Amino acid sequence: MANTLRSIGLSSQVDKFELSLNRGAEDAAKSAKPIFISAIKSLTFTDVWNILTGQKDAATQFLKRTTSTQLVSAFSPIMQKSLDQVGATRYYTQLAGSYNQLPLVQKVQPDLNQYATGKAVDGLFTLIAQEEANIRENPVARTTELLRRVFGGRG
Repeated sequence: MANTLRSIGLSSQVDKFELSLNRGAEDAAKSAKPIFISAIKSLTFTDVWNILTGQKDAATQFLKRTTSTQLVSAFSPIMQKSLDQVGATRYYTQLAGSYNQLPLVQKVQPDLNQYATGKAVDGLFTLIAQEEANIRENPVARTTELLRRVFGGRG
């Protein structure tokens, strides 16, 4: 939808909408820390072993599997509040209305909060996967003694 709207001269409105979504995601991400801490505290020996010896994104996959539902629940009201505060819902309504008036496009009527919450959670896991890869591959990224001991022989 963004590319189509940009091609008909609505780049400024798309930019405002995307900025609003990013601000909402930043606000929501602050609630992730206690959820991640809880998941980490619940690690079993088997979980730790699987993370250490598993795929290059094993820790990310563990967190995704054990926290996604909680993150969506925690992010959703924050995203809705943020979307409302920064006017994203208004921008989206305008953009979706313009888009839906175009001929030959598949009409869009998604729930903006559900879409934005899903994208925020996905983005968080993308960042976690990048950091995990960095820790596994780059000894300098192992900034704590525990990380150096755990991944020191795997460099």
